[in-house]
Amino acid sequence: MNQHSSAFCTIVPPHILERLSASDDPAVAEAARRTLLVDTAQRAARTQGPAAPADAEPSDTPKRTIYDAGHGTDLPGVVVREEGDAAVKDATVNRAHAGLGATFDLFAKAYGHRSIDGAGMPLLASVHFDEKYDNAFWNGEQMVFGDGDGELFLDFTIPVDVIGHELAHGFTQHSANLAYFGQSGALNESVSDVFGSLVKQYALGQSAAQADWLIGAGLLGPAIDNGVALRSMKEPGTAYDDDVLGKDPQPATMADYVRTGSDNGGVHINSGIPNHAFYLLATELGGNAWERAGQIWYDVMTGGTLTEEARFSEFARATVAAAKARYGDGEEIQAVLKAWTAVGVPVE
Repeated sequence: MNQHSSAFCTIVPPHILERLSASDDPAVAEAARRTLLVDTAQRAARTQGPAAPADAEPSDTPKRTIYDAGHGTDLPGVVVREEGDAAVKDATVNRAHAGLGATFDLFAKAYGHRSIDGAGMPLLASVHFDEKYDNAFWNGEQMVFGDGDGELFLDFTIPVDVIGHELAHGFTQHSANLAYFGQSGALNESVSDVFGSLVKQYALGQSAAQADWLIGAGLLGPAIDNGVALRSMKEPGTAYDDDVLGKDPQPATMADYVRTGSDNGGVHINSGIPNHAFYLLATELGGNAWERAGQIWYDVMTGGTLTEEARFSEFARATVAAAKARYGDGEEIQAVLKAWTAVGVPVE
């Protein structure tokens, strides 16, 4: 793992939680502060590598285990559902199980990639983590879901793209291993948004034109008056503009690139730029986004050409090369060039 590894990654960005922690509402501030404290402790305690060995022969079916953390912070907790078990009474457990399966299906069926490491890695998840925990995370070996506080955020297993996003951090960890800082960190976050969105689109059978391109739709609670999701790939910067949450700070183009020392150099903020490039590519090509657009991103991530500290321009050039290698000099490469040009990332 490099210095700024992707082993601990949360879905709710620190800038949102930091704003909430300064709220005049004591309940809002307390929930946010508690979540930030727990995140800091988990980041310090993070583990690396799969928790269980993969089979010698990767399977076409997932190997899922869901644990119940019992509202504590000791991981993983008690096993409550294993692969092949029938659904249980706890809807949160069943949603986590289904989301792991939906993510496995996208990678296996669309790209022939068995689990997130390509070698059949078992997929583990813990639900009911801590009390009123307003986040979900990947810690290098498993998924962890909070129940939310019920006012700001609801149960983090509700949006399947949140599950896909966090598991895609594991995919990145086992493929390009993009450093979690600056532009490479923003790419790391963007790749998770891309594949998280593709998991949702694949599961729902949605074309690029039909998809909402939102990350975390259905997650915001009743205390949020003006917000639809955590991020928008279609229109970065428009996911929320709310008295409690503040204004979505994501830029859509390099003209508005945010230079900041917080959030590991703005990894959750500037990810809007490559996110928007992918959206533009997918909608330009039409059809299902996981097919040509997703295939190009997948080829880049698994092609072994990216450096761990890749900047946007390096990633963009890699997508051009991947499009040419797979599709030749057709409309795909032109669409890739057009998308990156539109967001102001040079490809020459």
